[in-house]
Amino acid sequence: MANVRTPAAAALTPVSGLDRAERSPTQDDDASMAGEWGEAGAHRGRLRVRTLVTQRWLVLAGEAMLLMAASTWLHFHAPYPLCFGVIGAGAWINLLTGVASPGQRTLGDLEAGGQLAVDILQISALLFLTGGSGNPFVLLLIAPVTLGAATLPLRHTLALAGLAAAASLILAVFALPLPSAIGIQLPISRDYRVGAAIANIAGIALISGYVRQAAVEAARMALALDVTQTVLSREQRLSALGALAAAAAHELGTPLATIAIVAKELGREAPTAAVKEDAELLTAQAERCREILRRLTATPDKASDEVHERLSLRQLVQEVIEPHAGVKDVRVEAIVTGAPGAPAPDLRRMPEIIHAFTSFVENAVDFAAAEVLVTARFDAETVSVEVRDDGPGFAPEILAKLGEPYVTTRPGAEGSRTGHIGMGLGFFISKTLLERTGAVVTFQNGRPRGAIVSARWPRSRVEVSEG
Repeated sequence: MANVRTPAAAALTPVSGLDRAERSPTQDDDASMAGEWGEAGAHRGRLRVRTLVTQRWLVLAGEAMLLMAASTWLHFHAPYPLCFGVIGAGAWINLLTGVASPGQRTLGDLEAGGQLAVDILQISALLFLTGGSGNPFVLLLIAPVTLGAATLPLRHTLALAGLAAAASLILAVFALPLPSAIGIQLPISRDYRVGAAIANIAGIALISGYVRQAAVEAARMALALDVTQTVLSREQRLSALGALAAAAAHELGTPLATIAIVAKELGREAPTAAVKEDAELLTAQAERCREILRRLTATPDKASDEVHERLSLRQLVQEVIEPHAGVKDVRVEAIVTGAPGAPAPDLRRMPEIIHAFTSFVENAVDFAAAEVLVTARFDAETVSVEVRDDGPGFAPEILAKLGEPYVTTRPGAEGSRTGHIGMGLGFFISKTLLERTGAVVTFQNGRPRGAIVSARWPRSRVEVSEG
């Protein structure tokens, strides 16, 4: 059984964090993005002119076909000239809307709300002429509110829902008779009309509520995935920069050594003191350049290309815990263990893994009482890494939700060293990055206390291929 215990190395500045992951790759953007995390931001500017015009043409065409069917096939009696006049007015408004604005233009919230309010009024006018809330097509009032729920902020959606509800109630009391065949009367009691209006209002509330909730979740998930992609891009750029520095150090080493040798020879054979002084200066500057390159290559993530692309489990846990070694009152340690007879793997350097576990460790350090332990294990089939702290653990009510966006990992910031309250993207970003590498990520509370975050991979997903 291999067992390597690795104490934390010298302190460096932390680069990322859980519940604070947004402070590392995206902190510079947080101020400008602060208004976008709420529901209003998620729905800002999402209704295009083309969408509105297309949906309105469909509704108007449906209304016209229903009226023609009622007149031609069913021979219902109704004020058809007025009905088609209402439809024509709606078509004229829609034509002006489509001509006045490019189809790709996004409507402002107030403008979009006004346009949908016009649709509610147009449908209400047509229903007034055709039976009011006793007309089964009173359900059409739900359509504009639903579109608003999917694309507009909450206050605009509530205004549209209120307008549609008021129209339903008014149509229950004031409306022309329901169209019917000549000579046949279909008496509909006021109680039935009021009941139909109340049912329609319930439908407006339920359907728009469901649509809004789904739209909010979709928008927030899309925004969180954008942040995750930003994190990954940043880590990949840093990794590429390390490889570039390593390649430069490797390539410049030989010519600098040649310059140093030639400068020394010139210094020994210098015909004058001035030439000798210049040669010594050249030698000193070449040595200075070599020292700079030595410092670059001394950093683990700035090694030569071949080494930079692979690292052992021990190197991985060292990189993960190194930024957090200087935290006061918390001991950060790492253990690497392996199954008997299983060869220790060399892993492919993946920025996703390093960023995610650096973030997990920072979160653990923030809430730990005295110790954070990072354990890496391997056997013939799998590789796993676990971060365990001795803090209060995850709040039970959100433990099942960890890994979803906008879920804060601990109750408020109580017990944390920084007191920072993040937007709940840290665990989502890290979990998403790890799952992209093929990991199975789990969150749980330890016994008797503390939090445990672990990830497990098949060796084939992370191990360097020797072929």
